[in-house]
Amino acid sequence: MRDTESPRTGLRGRRARLAGCALLVAALGAGVTGCSSDGSPLSAEPYDAADQISFGGSLDEGKPADPDKPLEITAEDSDGRITDVVAVDASGRHLAGELAADGSRWHSTTPLAASAQYTVRVSTEDEDGRAGRKVLTFTTGKPGAAKPLGITFGPEAGTYGVGQPLVAELSEPVRDPAQRAVVERGLKVDSTPSVTGAWYWVDDKKLHFRPKDYWPADATVQVRSNLEGIKVGDRLRGDAAKPLTLRTGDRVIAVTDAAAHLLTVYKNGEEIKQIPVTTGKPGFETRNGVKVVLAKERFVRMRSTTVGIAEGSAESYDLDVHFATRVTWSGEYVHAAPWSVGSQGYANVSHGCVGMSTADAEWFFDTFRQGDLVEVVNSEGDVMEPFGNGFGDWNLNWDKWREGSALTGSGKTPETAQQMARLRPAAA
Repeated sequence: MRDTESPRTGLRGRRARLAGCALLVAALGAGVTGCSSDGSPLSAEPYDAADQISFGGSLDEGKPADPDKPLEITAEDSDGRITDVVAVDASGRHLAGELAADGSRWHSTTPLAASAQYTVRVSTEDEDGRAGRKVLTFTTGKPGAAKPLGITFGPEAGTYGVGQPLVAELSEPVRDPAQRAVVERGLKVDSTPSVTGAWYWVDDKKLHFRPKDYWPADATVQVRSNLEGIKVGDRLRGDAAKPLTLRTGDRVIAVTDAAAHLLTVYKNGEEIKQIPVTTGKPGFETRNGVKVVLAKERFVRMRSTTVGIAEGSAESYDLDVHFATRVTWSGEYVHAAPWSVGSQGYANVSHGCVGMSTADAEWFFDTFRQGDLVEVVNSEGDVMEPFGNGFGDWNLNWDKWREGSALTGSGKTPETAQQMARLRPAAA
């Protein structure tokens, strides 16, 4: 009769036997092949472990697996254990899982995809430390009645500045934290060079992705969804999504010092130009913080009535503006302001925009692209909102950003300023 062993004691015993085997081989010389007739358990080919493990959960022999149930694998032999499980579908998507500490059971922790073929490789170890292997292929069934969750990635393919966030727009709202986690796990971002980044839930249907720091210059960024066929909720399942590839150009950043009335442009870390400017006057102060270039307009008509300033009042205006680089949707631009050249470099007289000479505005317009960065410091204005008025994403520090993720934060979207600030010039 054999003494029984606890899983922990049994593991120590197996390790001791392996160590003893290695010492015996060393002592007796090359002519001795191992401690048993099968040779060294570390060098032997894996044996067929089919009779030592069983599959359950989503699997029912002879039928497609139920994609709404987890995959379960159990070690049937009390003297053996599961050491590793790799499950991957035909599209290359890996199924995450959790292995019990004693190796007795493994179960999937992410949903199976519907109408997919999986290959599962199970590695085992017996009481003598010999490695076993079982490979199983199965197909999952069709999904039950559910709405498809469509995902659209933005911006459009192209080349952008290093401040451009990625956007994922969902076709259906996702509010539950666990379901949000499923969505995030299925959204894959690859960057060359690589970066550390995270998704942030702006609202129930929109996510932004940004790195911890700005994107590297001359990077290639790819985003795709692995959610096709994956159950997100009881009545929601991932749909196919078109992947997106974009590239970054040079690292171009403008820093506007509102107190010094000076805008300084840096390209790949080197200062390349200083421009005298005027920013928002009292009551119309330019927002502080980091803003991302949204668009460029060679000509835009700016009227005070579009931002609530009555026509004919002391602050009313109706201007034809050239070389306008937009940084907020509510109408903040960097643009040509020939009417205020005498104040540029000396005083702040605008209604919130950054004004400069026509020649400098044309140079700025030609130098900056969508996704480049415009930072304002030393203004008396509020800080740029993170969301709702352009891309103010960089005004959240990394810890705050991670709080907006269902994987690294609370899963709850913090309240964000969505209101358009008043008294900012906007396009007609």
